[in-house]
Amino acid sequence: MAKIAVVGAGNWGPNLIRNFHSIEAGCLRFVCDQDESALNRLRDSFPDVEFVSDYSLVLDSPEVDAVVIATQPASHFPLAKQALGKGKHVFVEKPLALRVSDAESLLSISKSENRVLMVGHLLRYHPAVVLLKQYADQGELGEILYIYSTRVNLGKVRHDENALWSFAPHDVALILHLMESRPTAVSAVGQSYLREGVEDVVFLTVLFEQKHMAHAHVSWLDPHKIRKLTVVGKKKMAVFDDMEASEKIRIYDKGVDFSPGYRSYEDAVSLRMGDILIPRVNMKEPLRIECEHFLECVEKGTTPLTDAVEGVAVVRVLEAAQKSLELSGSLVEIE
Repeated sequence: MAKIAVVGAGNWGPNLIRNFHSIEAGCLRFVCDQDESALNRLRDSFPDVEFVSDYSLVLDSPEVDAVVIATQPASHFPLAKQALGKGKHVFVEKPLALRVSDAESLLSISKSENRVLMVGHLLRYHPAVVLLKQYADQGELGEILYIYSTRVNLGKVRHDENALWSFAPHDVALILHLMESRPTAVSAVGQSYLREGVEDVVFLTVLFEQKHMAHAHVSWLDPHKIRKLTVVGKKKMAVFDDMEASEKIRIYDKGVDFSPGYRSYEDAVSLRMGDILIPRVNMKEPLRIECEHFLECVEKGTTPLTDAVEGVAVVRVLEAAQKSLELSGSLVEIE
């Protein structure tokens, strides 16, 4: 079993620590954070793990095969670069980096060092999303025309990143995963209501080749907690609702058919209102699946589902969206 160090014991870090620690005894060797109070909150729960505030102790340790980075996004690039340079495999929480050039640099280093570099696009490991992708790949939905998602809640309010970089990586990763065409341009508008310069709400629209499109609404200033994605295909439509306890996927046999030999457009259009399929989803904690997958990739030397190539693609959309935000929603090409 590969030996892991988790860097970042703050917001999301404890969830990663819990999972890696429970996979197998001795898997988690180090937890690193500059905040001693964050380390102290966890020490008693994991007495067999070494807690350190000096990152170099992790990088120089021969007992550490891989580093899991769950720190503030601005630190993802330098921390991951250092770890790869020390020959460690790396799992970086989303986003991979805050600039495309930095994300591409990490991809290049991981290739030259022959190290696994995985990005924490958590929902790609969600059993319901895996099932939805299977339906799409089997042609059940037909050509996917457009996708829209909503990821809103009241809190947790961030001060170091806006809603675009905090929430939208999840949605962009799913949209790129499901949409078969290439993204070409993006438009994003948002507003800062609670703290100047940090958008609390963002509306993001991504244009694709072949007239396909996607939209995402993300915010931590909303009365509802919604985690929902809708996929509209030529044949059928699907909804993934992560707030549903059991019925997380619904497939709607709804659409528009055109009758042959019609004399007018109105005569040709026929609305199809078919059945609703609610497939069974064999649930397992997505984060546990993600952590186990990373360990398997490290041990076998295989490419992760959410590799650095995907990480770069997501950052490419987000960087263009950030430019659009700063240009009051002007359309920005995705290079």
